[in-house]
Amino acid sequence: MKIPKSLLIDPEKNSVYGAFAVAVSVWAFSYSSIFGQILILAYYAVWLPLILVDYRRLLRGVSSAWLPLIFAFYVCFSVFWSDAPGITARTAVQYCSHIACAYIAARTVSVRTLTIGALIGIFFVLLYSLAVGGYSYDGLDGTYNFVGAFSSKNQLGFVASLGIYFCVVYLVFLRRGRLSLFLAVPVVVLSTYLLVAAHSATSTASVPAVLALVALLTMSKTLSLRYRRVIFLVGACGLVTAALVAVNAGLLDFVLGLFGKDSTLTGRTYLWQQGWNSAQRSPILGVGYAAYWVQGFAEAERLWNEFYITTRSGFHFHNTYIEALVELGYIGATLISLIILRTLWGHISALIFRTWQAESVILAGVMVLLVIRSFVEIDTFNPYITGSFLLYYSYFKLVKVPIARPRWTAANLAEPKTAGG
Repeated sequence: MKIPKSLLIDPEKNSVYGAFAVAVSVWAFSYSSIFGQILILAYYAVWLPLILVDYRRLLRGVSSAWLPLIFAFYVCFSVFWSDAPGITARTAVQYCSHIACAYIAARTVSVRTLTIGALIGIFFVLLYSLAVGGYSYDGLDGTYNFVGAFSSKNQLGFVASLGIYFCVVYLVFLRRGRLSLFLAVPVVVLSTYLLVAAHSATSTASVPAVLALVALLTMSKTLSLRYRRVIFLVGACGLVTAALVAVNAGLLDFVLGLFGKDSTLTGRTYLWQQGWNSAQRSPILGVGYAAYWVQGFAEAERLWNEFYITTRSGFHFHNTYIEALVELGYIGATLISLIILRTLWGHISALIFRTWQAESVILAGVMVLLVIRSFVEIDTFNPYITGSFLLYYSYFKLVKVPIARPRWTAANLAEPKTAGG
């Protein structure tokens, strides 16, 4: 049996396969640490073979995505000055292949298919965590939090927040018929319940902010381009002013108190200070990608001990930019920051200066969620994480795919000779 290529790589026709591939990816990102390498191999199996289906279509114009390519090259090149070259080499290859899979997904999967696949994957991920029913003790604030099958409440909270977000944008922009409404309700109910049970302040606070932005971007559809630009400038200036006033007036501590946090963010400010001090030892190039949190290294062992990390793994500086600064120096931190800002501004500017599209609203909301979390988590800096997959998917959606034009050959327009002439 011969399967048409369009059912695998055409974004308009591959909704079934695309949703399946995204769902497998979400499951692999969530539970590869539990089920082992088989899930990572499944993740590669649903994306990388698509290059063989039509490599010319997928690789056409790949050089236009030069910024992620430079960052991927720099991550791999850091093996030459890494404190742990073996770990850097392995993790760098994983991260680069992860970017490649996100690139293939952006070229073959539409935003609607991505949303459907994410909802399917998130539903089964959360359902499994609910069945496991695991709790974890937080030694810093002395509380027990529901983590399900994850190792951290923040990981569970992130997946639950994505479930709520994708449900809302699916029902508002992408729903077709009433059946979609009934299929999305279980996902949003389960996501909301587990988000509350996880007590993840970051995820709980980010969801309302992102949904409010999506509502504003949706209302801008009725305005002309001129008024969109004016409102954007006024809103941006007002947001910056309100943030400065809130910080100076002490409202930040009040907001943190609503989520059970203090001004130290449960020890994160101390951790950031330690990361900044470590970065000063090699400020330009860093210590090498994934070469800081290594068992046997004195600084990593000290921080694991201070923060009660008995497993001596799965820990970080809880800030994307500080983590990048420590491992890759100012060069790497600048590159990852440019990728995040370029993606965020690309989708927002598409709504302000060009024709309004629901896809840009959805991906702009995803980027705002990732930007908010980037100051307290590292969702975009490691391989096999949903956040980094969504970041590069959103970036590559900004890259225009060149249209292959057919080669025209000169036609023989001479009239055929007749029998009589």
